[in-house]
Amino acid sequence: MLLAFVAFISLGLPDAILGVAWPSIRHAFDRALDNLGILLFAGTLAYMISSFCAGAMLRVMSVGTLLAASCACVTVALTGYALAPSFWWLVPVAFVGGLGAGAIDSGLNLFAASHFSTRVMNWLHACWGIGATTGPLVMTTVLGVGASYRVGYGIVAALLASLTLLFIITRRLWSDDHAAKTEHATVSAGVALKQPLVWQHMLIYFVYGGVETTAGQLLFTLFTEARGLSVAAAGTTVGGYWAALTIGRIVFGQFAVKATPRKLLLIGTIGAPLAAMLIALQGPVAIVGALALGFSLAPIFPTYMTITPQRLGPAIAPHAVGFQVAACAIGMMILPGSVAAVSQRAGLEAISVFLIASTTVMLVLHLIAQRQRGLEG
Repeated sequence: MLLAFVAFISLGLPDAILGVAWPSIRHAFDRALDNLGILLFAGTLAYMISSFCAGAMLRVMSVGTLLAASCACVTVALTGYALAPSFWWLVPVAFVGGLGAGAIDSGLNLFAASHFSTRVMNWLHACWGIGATTGPLVMTTVLGVGASYRVGYGIVAALLASLTLLFIITRRLWSDDHAAKTEHATVSAGVALKQPLVWQHMLIYFVYGGVETTAGQLLFTLFTEARGLSVAAAGTTVGGYWAALTIGRIVFGQFAVKATPRKLLLIGTIGAPLAAMLIALQGPVAIVGALALGFSLAPIFPTYMTITPQRLGPAIAPHAVGFQVAACAIGMMILPGSVAAVSQRAGLEAISVFLIASTTVMLVLHLIAQRQRGLEG
């Protein structure tokens, strides 16, 4: 369990540093601001491919081996960012990093869902939030003392190299028992995709990914350009949104001692549209809504991961976990950009309308899935 906590913190470390490093990278290679989209597309595409195929990979290798190999890919990618002589070298580097990130995310979530409680699962994802917060701070510190972004990537690469070595040394501890591995080997991805509940889970993750990322990326624009909030106040609110997401997972993890997964998910899926409605209102209540949205979203991703083996069975779960991670990534890639495009034509308040509609859809999808295959408790 301790190793899993360390792994989730380390998994979050490289996830958000590109945004901090990009101004330095683009000036070093004399690139336009929007060239960041090329790297994000390459990384996200690879992430979706590897997470979608994670179940198939686990048919030929153990979880421990998958984690070690995937973490090695991320380490190579971070080293590539530190050493790349030109911008176009960064495109394959981003792709390799995405392959590793998708597989390690799926592998860790599968192991955690199969071996740990809902309480621990929420805490593990809170650890990811700690890592995702720490990574940009490391890069900011490096740039703040006048060092190159390459130094920052080198530091994070060294940390991920240590985690790779740790995965190699402990790979046997991550392996499932022989019976489970035999059962997994008899099920293909095609069989898993024929299960209606698999698709329902994927839809929930697709919408969740879009909601989480849209709020994180576009609320600042909504509050400053449409509501007249100061840059400092809007930035603090968005930071508070991400902090509420992380703190919420710690709180819900503790709450899971007495509450069932069903209750946690009902609190989260009902609270999210209510919080979105507050965001649609003017004034300070919208700031409260942003914080409440982060807190409400907190238990949804980790709790659904926890119940996946229970609801779908150990034979389908390896594929389902990978599909869910991939669906979340697709939602994160497609929905925020679509909302931004609509907002440019229809007005920025379309952002709050989307948050209300999408969180309501997520609630309806959850209730349908729960009715088809009820949760314990």
